Amino acid sequence: MKIGIVNDSPMALRAIARTLETSSGHQVLWLARSGEEALNYCLKQLPELVLMDMVMPGLNGAETTRQIIHKCPTTILVVTASVEGNCGLAFQAMGEGALDVIATPRLNEPREQAAFLKKINQIATLISTTSGTKSIRIPKTTDYRYTNADNPNRLVIIGCSAGGPAASAEILRHLPGASGAAVVILQHIDAGFVTELAGWLGNQSKWPVRVANEGEVLFHGTVWLAGATGHLLLDKNAQAHYSTEPSQLSFRPSIDVLLNSIAGCWQGNVIAVILTGMGNDGAQGLLALRKRGFVTFAQDQQSSAIFGMPKAAAECGAATEVLSLQQITARITEWIEKG
Repeated sequence: MKIGIVNDSPMALRAIARTLETSSGHQVLWLARSGEEALNYCLKQLPELVLMDMVMPGLNGAETTRQIIHKCPTTILVVTASVEGNCGLAFQAMGEGALDVIATPRLNEPREQAAFLKKINQIATLISTTSGTKSIRIPKTTDYRYTNADNPNRLVIIGCSAGGPAASAEILRHLPGASGAAVVILQHIDAGFVTELAGWLGNQSKWPVRVANEGEVLFHGTVWLAGATGHLLLDKNAQAHYSTEPSQLSFRPSIDVLLNSIAGCWQGNVIAVILTGMGNDGAQGLLALRKRGFVTFAQDQQSSAIFGMPKAAAECGAATEVLSLQQITARITEWIEKG
């Protein structure tokens, strides 16, 4: 895979480049030390993947991402040295269309370098394949008795990837204050940033935002964020479970796995939404929900940062409607308010 690296730190540039050199499947096309330089390089020699720093002189990483996606679209991975210090900019960049975020690997840190290469290889697989998840086998979950009197029978499920943080935040800002529903968001994001994303989304919402833990019942009036340690599944009692299977999928957690688990057991009402993102994750799961009679939406091209996942959902007939983000937000708000 042909890669461009954007970073104003010589040490970080050296660490990233040396990490990539350990894999024969990747080629560094160019090194840029500012956002302006990166944009010029992309216009002349567009790589398959750009590794984007956040804090740089001139254009920051979020603005550079916006301009690249607008002028010469390609896949962008945010690479930041400070998880806590730069998470706001990182999620802003993801809102502009960056695919994911990962910490900068350090020299002489084999574990960090291995995790970094694993992420790069996952993205390479995503770029190179268009295969869906039609034949994935959904792990069977145990039927638990109801363990929480607040167990909801209404769910709003939001699946998203590149561009997702900003789109999800827009929906959360308009949710009414009290509800008999639970909201579950599955955002493709590196495991090291899930907690920070929950905190960032919580600042955009009247509802509390929590990471769903293994065995936890997802009670109403709360926004639940899927963790990244495995695929999230829900049983008929809204209890969260995580599975390592299917292991071959490019992203963990998978939107398809979550939606298929709900289609197989849920007895209440559901609105399921596929928002902006790269690839086709979620299309087949959304189709399974539509076949059960649930309401399913896909975000339209004009309001999507990356019209990949919603396009796949629309093309296979999984969405009852293809709507703008504003329209989706209005439909969800109306559904929650009216019960």
